[in-house]
Amino acid sequence: MVDSAAGRTNGERVPTGIVGLDEMLGGGLLYNSVAVIKGAPGTGKSCLGMEFIAKGILNYGEPGLIITFEEFPRQIYRDAISIGFDLRAFEHGQQLRTIFTTPAVFLREIQQPGGIFDRTIEEISAKRVFVDSMTQLERITQDPVQLREIMYTFLNGLLRYDITALVTQEDAFITGNMSVAEAGLSYIVDTIIQLRYVEISSSMDRAILVLKHRASNHDKSIRRMLITSAGIEVKTAFEGREGILSGNPYMTRRVKKAEEFLK
Repeated sequence: MVDSAAGRTNGERVPTGIVGLDEMLGGGLLYNSVAVIKGAPGTGKSCLGMEFIAKGILNYGEPGLIITFEEFPRQIYRDAISIGFDLRAFEHGQQLRTIFTTPAVFLREIQQPGGIFDRTIEEISAKRVFVDSMTQLERITQDPVQLREIMYTFLNGLLRYDITALVTQEDAFITGNMSVAEAGLSYIVDTIIQLRYVEISSSMDRAILVLKHRASNHDKSIRRMLITSAGIEVKTAFEGREGILSGNPYMTRRVKKAEEFLK
């Protein structure tokens, strides 16, 4: 374990601990920023968020806070065990807290000095926050202008402290069409990480792409992502195929000619 993030300044990097992803991000997320992970159900958004919290504790001595609007803590702990992380042990060691609540209640709490968010951050000196999922804020209102204001309020509340936050947002499409502008969240956050299902040779793979990384150079490639019993593995870019984000990529002309020649 290395020293914690004490003394970090804006512009410094916060490693996610996921090696391939940190390479794509040029070293990690921006300190005191918010990143969103977008993707369809099952693409690995929650796994990535849980590993961000776990690696922060294990590798960097940074306590974490998980805020969930969808799953009970016991479900989160069960899912984390399946990818190699014992979050319950971190909680017993006062390195992790999990808040399970409704979006409306938490929005009210995050705006109140001394509310549950403030108390929890201060009690464990949290440096990382994972929120699953911002899509649930749509339960509060269907008005797009009001929803954008709620998003701003929520994210600004997170950044009152010297923390780095990772939040998730559901995509409506399993494959194919892709939108990044729901409720303006993608314009508010500093980093956008997109997860996609990709069909290759009648098999479903997962792809990861960094769509946005404010004021920072980043890897523009689309890489293969695996979810294993030891966590997330971000592999090399998909080679020899185009149309990856369509969900149904096709071989480039050069690769197709090479395969035809070898037949």
